[in-house]
Amino acid sequence: MADDQAWGETGYNGHPYVKTPVLDAWSRSALRLDRFYAASPVCSPTRASVMTGRHANRSGAFAPNYSTRPEEITIAEILRRAGYRTGHFGKWHLGAVKKESPVNPGRMGFEEYLSHDNFFEMNPPLSRNGAPPEIMRGESSEIVVTEAGRFLEKVRRENKPFFLVVWFGSPHGPYSGLPEDVALYGQVPEEELRRRFAEITAMDRAIGMLRDKLRQLGVAENTLVWYNSDNGLPREHKGKSFDGDWHGAKGEIYEGGLRVPAIIEWPAVIRQPRTSAVPCVTSDIFPTLLDLLALQSPEPQRPIDGVSLRRLIVDGSMKARPSPIGFWRYAGAGERNNGRWIPVDLARGTTPTTRNPAIDFLNYKHPVAKTEDFGGDAAWTDNRFKLVTGEARRAGTRTELFDLIADPKETKDISAAHPDVVKRMTTELHAWQRSVERSLSGADYGN
Repeated sequence: MADDQAWGETGYNGHPYVKTPVLDAWSRSALRLDRFYAASPVCSPTRASVMTGRHANRSGAFAPNYSTRPEEITIAEILRRAGYRTGHFGKWHLGAVKKESPVNPGRMGFEEYLSHDNFFEMNPPLSRNGAPPEIMRGESSEIVVTEAGRFLEKVRRENKPFFLVVWFGSPHGPYSGLPEDVALYGQVPEEELRRRFAEITAMDRAIGMLRDKLRQLGVAENTLVWYNSDNGLPREHKGKSFDGDWHGAKGEIYEGGLRVPAIIEWPAVIRQPRTSAVPCVTSDIFPTLLDLLALQSPEPQRPIDGVSLRRLIVDGSMKARPSPIGFWRYAGAGERNNGRWIPVDLARGTTPTTRNPAIDFLNYKHPVAKTEDFGGDAAWTDNRFKLVTGEARRAGTRTELFDLIADPKETKDISAAHPDVVKRMTTELHAWQRSVERSLSGADYGN
């Protein structure tokens, strides 16, 4: 998973400058998902959705620098119990990675990890299995892939199946790049963008290194590789870096904040290149992998927000999404009065960023579930329509409705012309929000 890479920041999606030869070639040989969404327009909540198949609000991971909860069940935990070797390399951002943290990668299902609390640049400080961070010299994407490759070599010697998570720190700002990568973008007028694009090119090269390692180890044919970004383009780069010209940006629940690049490769199964416009989301990763492996969560009664994409991946027979996708930027300011879910001494991070020497990861108790007046910004998206609330209030109306088939750029609000659709989707959205509120109160965890 890339960090802050926009839908349009690949060569294959038409960026005028960015060079991504690995992803471009990959997009012509694998399954390209052209309507793939991050579950949140910001990073930590999207990562929680990947790990759990649940919207992050269910576990109180509302925003960047909020943690998940130790009671959540991750895909890594389930696969580890099923005999898979599990490794995490790169950005975590679901809590502190230190040994004492109850939500570090090791506690959440990963046998081995070399990870950072948040984003990182050149010469990153990384923690190995919870130890104090050490500076690792070099280009950060290449570092995490090299370490991931060593993990794969060891697993291959053991002849074990593996579940590997590589979450890059790129191209999240502030930007830095190798001189030869920055030099590729001499025609770009802004120095900051030259460094941003250099990070994307280095990440693309590292993805190629990972795929080469799979081939060298003789496991590429039967390994599913899933690539995507965690949210859309940062607002400060709108109009400067091509993002597909979607409406909105990072932090917003319009398409520009949510729609991200995504490719799935599985040579033994996806034998011909395909492109899909079926709406998919990062929450789908969890149920898809369980379905492909005929595994089940140890707590199957817990609500899951993703759906299995097995039929889309295996034979392309999935032509439409069976249920809508909910997006919700939670109004979490009032939660601070409810007490912490994880004590501050366990929640505070250790791997510094250029902006923060030690993140205090937040997560608050939520003793009373709301049943109405949910607040925040929310959207409800099906195969055709997208209902937006909250964001729209700032535009002077309570609700917006878009036809994403006829108007994917969200240029025309059609809510007045389709009151029946607005009513139906609002009812569905509120039912989903009540379910999320119940989870947020801790009800899914039993005793």
